[in-house]
Amino acid sequence: MNHQRRKFLKVSGMAVTGLGILEGFAAGQPGSFPASPMQDPSRFQITPAMKEAYQVALKALNPTKSQLERGLELHRNSVVVDCYGFMPRAAVDGERMKAAVEDSASPLELQDMQEDMTMTGFVEVQRETEEFINAWKASGVTCVIQNSGEEGSAIERLLKRLSRFTYATDWMKDTLIKAVTPEDILLAKQQNKHSLYFTGNGVPLPQDWISTADELRYIRVFYQLGIRMMHLTYNRRNMIGDGCGEQIDGGLSDFGRSVVEEMNRVGVIVDIAHSGWQTSLDAAKHSTKPMVASHSTVNSLYEHYRAKPDNVIKAIADTDGYMGICCIPWFLGGSGDIASMMKHIDYMVKKFGSDRVAIGTDVAHNSQYAPEENKKVPAYRKRRNRWEALWPEPKEAFTTTKEMTQSMAWTNWPLFTVGMVQMGYSDVDIQKILSGNVLRVARAAL
Repeated sequence: MNHQRRKFLKVSGMAVTGLGILEGFAAGQPGSFPASPMQDPSRFQITPAMKEAYQVALKALNPTKSQLERGLELHRNSVVVDCYGFMPRAAVDGERMKAAVEDSASPLELQDMQEDMTMTGFVEVQRETEEFINAWKASGVTCVIQNSGEEGSAIERLLKRLSRFTYATDWMKDTLIKAVTPEDILLAKQQNKHSLYFTGNGVPLPQDWISTADELRYIRVFYQLGIRMMHLTYNRRNMIGDGCGEQIDGGLSDFGRSVVEEMNRVGVIVDIAHSGWQTSLDAAKHSTKPMVASHSTVNSLYEHYRAKPDNVIKAIADTDGYMGICCIPWFLGGSGDIASMMKHIDYMVKKFGSDRVAIGTDVAHNSQYAPEENKKVPAYRKRRNRWEALWPEPKEAFTTTKEMTQSMAWTNWPLFTVGMVQMGYSDVDIQKILSGNVLRVARAAL
């Protein structure tokens, strides 16, 4: 086990600027920094990358001192749920990856190694453990509805990632718990812990096509393993319906209606984030439980096939569901940064109400050690694009800059709350967006 201690940026004697307030928030009190984030249940330490990301976001938002202080305090005291995303990722072991490449490992072997290291490395490597805990604390996030299954319907593919995150919650119980009910998420907050609520990027299907009942039986199996939400489709068409990347959207299939019925019956939330618009409308019409688009954007603000038009958003709202606004610049358009993200949230609140919006970042915090480890890995032959990776060219060119992604860094979650304070929302409405709407839908599903 690597016990090398991480080196944090320590700041003292700074003027009470926006960053100074954030540093006080991080430390719990001005000028006080614990030796390790593992030694205190609430404090964290600001790394150079986090500081730079904070500065970029603060410049984009430009909050007043009172807005910043109110937002940070509200964030600290709130249950915060990332309604679709990724917990912090560890760095790979560069030497092991290098050895595998030199030993002619296949692209699939290398993918498995890379996934295992990044998804579970913090369990065994001390510096990654500290990095992991510190990032959670910096974000102030209570729970991530965690992407726990590779895109598609193949059972073995969906099971593989689920095993990684189950392993993480099994071995990190002092920090991280597997939540199987909304009450588990609340318990994690009470205990100064964090939690994962599992979602899969597809509906598990045997694909034997003997009968409809045979094809549906693994929905309950994966529910029993902890999966609480599933994508009906990814970008491509499947037997359930059409994905958002297809040029023609025929809607939900006859089999797809059976899938929605079974998900409603079992207690799995229907997610149409990657589904075509007609497929989304059909699913909303057929679902008897609240439905979501867990990580998307508003098409009326910026046309994109991963966005949802108003009629789809209304259909989701009519099920008593919500849409999560993501942090992907080229989905958001406009300035492509945290300010643009706030515009999408504000549109949702003004058009559909505060009960209909959440935040599903679709981004992760990557270990500060990742760049140095990645440099050790030689270039290797890449496989062709995966079947599910249907990403059509956008209608207009969009260039994502470093500053855009930095402004919405996962550790900038407290500034998302600050941004909502700036827009004049009440504490009650902000807390609905931070977690209340997600908890409501999760309870309804069960």
